[in-house]
Amino acid sequence: MPLSTSPNQSNHLASLNPAQREAASTLSGPLLVLAGAGTGKTRVITYRMVELIRTGVAPDKILSVTFTNKAAKEMQERMAALLGKRLPAKPFISTFHSLCVRILREEISLLGYPEKFVIYDRGDQESAARTALREIRVNDKSLRPGDLLNRISTWKMANVSPEDANNFTENDFDFLAAMAYRKYQTKLRSSGAVDFDDLLMLTNQLFSDHPEVLERVQAKFDYVQIDEYQDTNLSQFSLIRALVKPHHNLCVVGDDDQSIYGWRGAEVKHILGFQQQFPGAKVVRLENNYRCTDKIIELANRLVAHNRDRHKKHLIAHKKMGSPVRFLELADELTEAEKIIGEIRYLH
Repeated sequence: MPLSTSPNQSNHLASLNPAQREAASTLSGPLLVLAGAGTGKTRVITYRMVELIRTGVAPDKILSVTFTNKAAKEMQERMAALLGKRLPAKPFISTFHSLCVRILREEISLLGYPEKFVIYDRGDQESAARTALREIRVNDKSLRPGDLLNRISTWKMANVSPEDANNFTENDFDFLAAMAYRKYQTKLRSSGAVDFDDLLMLTNQLFSDHPEVLERVQAKFDYVQIDEYQDTNLSQFSLIRALVKPHHNLCVVGDDDQSIYGWRGAEVKHILGFQQQFPGAKVVRLENNYRCTDKIIELANRLVAHNRDRHKKHLIAHKKMGSPVRFLELADELTEAEKIIGEIRYLH
């Protein structure tokens, strides 16, 4: 049933610029919103959810995923401000990990874990890593627990199980890490525990090994939105593709120029190849920047234009007459940090 709105509420899209309005009113099929810095992407995401509800989509059929609890909370607050408390249900707004916890709490027993599994923090993980290293008789000075955990995390973000890790070894370090990975995962499982990366990897395993579970989760959501899409890793990408397979009503928002998390598994190729992965996808570019002055935007455009493998876009500043950008060349990182701290204190 369409959402009953006042004249002001039904005209909520009028406050958006043309590109924002196009993104917020494109409701079906795959949609890539290329949102440069300061172009109002969160506003577009929330207004698009309102538009879906206004046209008759049940709120709890909408899934909106972002990367941080802070961003999820901000989105929830914006939705509450736009819709008030009139809805019997709400869109499910969460992080990837919160979504997976919800799924695993209901279904993880199929993988041999208890429903009330524990999520290990870093201290618990390091303890399990030390135990694993002792069991394979490796001195933790030869392979430090922290380094082992980083390697395991990289494998898990790529959906590489302990059983398959040997196929991804390139040197002696990887070979030892693969052995320890199997011991580490056995330790977690026997303790009824998972780590943060397991939340996604085990959900993907659940979907693969138990198609009926995937079908149940797919049936819950008819529309899926993903924020900060440029930061998705392979495990997250696999989860997204599985969820939207029946309908491809997928809206992803991001900016390949802001992809900075390659060191933790993010693969910019997901946003660069969206149109190949989801044929018929529509692309909307948000290029009006409301955050920075023209001097900053001009410099940013010139700098990022040197990147060859990117979606073409050109930001336009709405704040004019900014101060010229200053260039400082400093001796080292520490001096640079001290200079920045000094500038912040001077300005504030």
